[in-house]
Amino acid sequence: MINLRQLLIIAVAAASMISFALLPVAAAPPSGPASAAASTYRNAVSDAFSDTFADPSVIQGKDGWWYAFATADPLYEGQPSGAMHIARTKDWSHWDYRGTVFDDDNRPSYAEPDAGLWAPDIRYIDGRYVLYFTVTDTTLNDGGDPGVGVATADSPEGPWQPTDEPIIAPRERDDGSFLGTIDPAGFTDVDGQNYLYFGGYNGGFWGTKISSDGLTTESGDYTQVTATDRYEGGYVVRHDGWYYFMGSSANCCAGPATGYTVYTGRSRSPLGPFTDAEDRSLTDPYVGGTNLIRQNGNRWIGTGHHAIMTDAAGRDFIVYHAIDRKNPWLNQPFGVNRRPMLIDRIDWIDGWPRARAGAGPSVTAQPAPVTGSGLGITADDPAAGGLRGLRGGPQDPQAGATARLTGSARTVQQAAADSVLFTADLDSVTDRTSVRFGSTGNRVTVSVDPDRSELVVRVDTGDQTRIGRDRLVGALSDRTGWQRLTVRVEGRNVQAWLSESGLADPGAEVRLTADDLDLPIAPVQFTGAALIDNLTIRPVAAQATELVPTPERGALISSDEFTGDDLADWSWVRPEASSAEVTDGRLSWPVQDGDLSDPDNRGAVLLHKPLAEPDADWMVETRLDLDLGEDEVRNFQQAGLVAYRSDTDFARLDKVAIAGTRATEFGRLLVGSGDGRTAWGAAIEATPSRGSTWLRLAHHRNAAGEHQFRSAVSTDGEQWTWGAVWTFSDGTVPRIGLVTQGGSEPATTAAFDYVRFYSASWPG
Repeated sequence: MINLRQLLIIAVAAASMISFALLPVAAAPPSGPASAAASTYRNAVSDAFSDTFADPSVIQGKDGWWYAFATADPLYEGQPSGAMHIARTKDWSHWDYRGTVFDDDNRPSYAEPDAGLWAPDIRYIDGRYVLYFTVTDTTLNDGGDPGVGVATADSPEGPWQPTDEPIIAPRERDDGSFLGTIDPAGFTDVDGQNYLYFGGYNGGFWGTKISSDGLTTESGDYTQVTATDRYEGGYVVRHDGWYYFMGSSANCCAGPATGYTVYTGRSRSPLGPFTDAEDRSLTDPYVGGTNLIRQNGNRWIGTGHHAIMTDAAGRDFIVYHAIDRKNPWLNQPFGVNRRPMLIDRIDWIDGWPRARAGAGPSVTAQPAPVTGSGLGITADDPAAGGLRGLRGGPQDPQAGATARLTGSARTVQQAAADSVLFTADLDSVTDRTSVRFGSTGNRVTVSVDPDRSELVVRVDTGDQTRIGRDRLVGALSDRTGWQRLTVRVEGRNVQAWLSESGLADPGAEVRLTADDLDLPIAPVQFTGAALIDNLTIRPVAAQATELVPTPERGALISSDEFTGDDLADWSWVRPEASSAEVTDGRLSWPVQDGDLSDPDNRGAVLLHKPLAEPDADWMVETRLDLDLGEDEVRNFQQAGLVAYRSDTDFARLDKVAIAGTRATEFGRLLVGSGDGRTAWGAAIEATPSRGSTWLRLAHHRNAAGEHQFRSAVSTDGEQWTWGAVWTFSDGTVPRIGLVTQGGSEPATTAAFDYVRFYSASWPG
């Protein structure tokens, strides 16, 4: 993908126990290539089989393996691009590469020979696997016309058969250019309705209803769910009754200056409107978004274009790509960005998904997703042990070894825990099939009833009975293919889902609350008639309840309140390009034409004198007023703070107009890692105010001697949202400055109320 600013300019212009409660955080995986697999992993998880594995999408196949799909980059230095890649794992630490989705024999007929096949999204719909993907250039028009393709297979490894035409055709503007019809993501709602989301910076993200087999749109009506120029790499999940749209923002691929970041909004409807934790809309020109993951100052930058998986303990993980800031290129000098696949846990805090409770990408060993089952059950061969009364079933073409339930079965070991997560794939459900936890008077029973086409949850506590039902529709009602039953009992909450893909996209859902429910729940019992596979029973993983600490402001070191008429503590870079003046207790500075990120059009910089102890932890703060209008294109008018070492080595935190949207952008420009290339990229930060916006940069020197700056934004001067970290090499501490730049038309003026320096504490 190209630089976001370039793209926007183009757009504008053209997871066996003794006691169930004592199960380890991560147990040995089911049978697979690594029988003694570790219970931890280290990022990047794709290192064993590739140098890059971008835009990952994941699914647990009906054979028990987790499959990951990636965009069509070369796997290694010097190799040609593959037509989207496939790898698989049982434990998320050990991987097998399985080849490509397409080759010369099955490449989509409507894709131009040199078209990129990007951004796969994998689902299981109507008894088969469905893969959505981007075709960057089709044969349907003269060129530059991206669309969304779709292919099907009986196995995640293929063979894959594309349909004869895109599911979302290229969308042409009145001027003959084409909207960004890219980055698809599927979803199934609790009423069984399938959806497809697609889009990017060039036109916004959109959603539409699609057919029960997932292969065609229903009406051609598309609903815009994000602002035109903010998000790509979208993904949708359902959690606790909310729909969450998650999207990546800023530039995916600027080498060592890549600031890709994932934000989310939620809605009570799958088509929105989506709003963030501050109730800001994702379609507003001042675009909303609550951060899910962003770079934190370690080796990983450009964290984005993700998928979500849930392990056997109910822990959600974000699966994404990132860039090693010291090894950013696949090929030198001017090659493909090296974007390996990473995973990190998600904590749901106050209703919002946060990667490692806000800590961001990991570099140290982390607990792996929990795979396999407790209670002596072999997840992908449940008849092998752990259950009395369950016998071997037929060998299934998709699932392999299965177990057959006819009548009743129960776990051999007793479950002793205050929570339980049960998952099982079901097929050939010919009679009401139930899983039951607990004993008489304190029991949870979840049933799939094929005759009534219902998912039923019954909670019996003492003399009270509560019952919840949801209708099974579409493939769930037709009992076409494997279906995943998930039951979660935690505290007083009982939830049950029936899904095809098992990707937080339930086709049926029942939620009950029972204040008098008394766990532990022992034993686990089954009744009915069905085939069963991929059976896991685990305690529910604990969630963090608070975000990790952020930098804290200390005592005031110095300040400039702009009460005088001079700038004694300041000096200019290119003073001839500035018309700033101090009036009425403010520094007023008309936005200038020059821009530091453009080597041919350098703007003025107003630099503060160095601090007395520049190597210490400190932060700088300013209050900024800058009218950027509402909807019109004003690329790229901006103003704010800059940590400046030189014209080719700075980090800039600005309120900025980007096409029709308004943002705060923490940009980085530097000479790339050893290749002599100057790179520009940015992280999009918290939403600015239409009025005053407060900006902070916190400085820290890490153990390697590098200088790190973390951004923060506030709309009231009290509540701060901390953002990304940019790192400078060891050496002179960058000086703090002010900038206005990006275009003088229409005329607008930035007003800085003050610049204050404080001591600071940097967590960790």
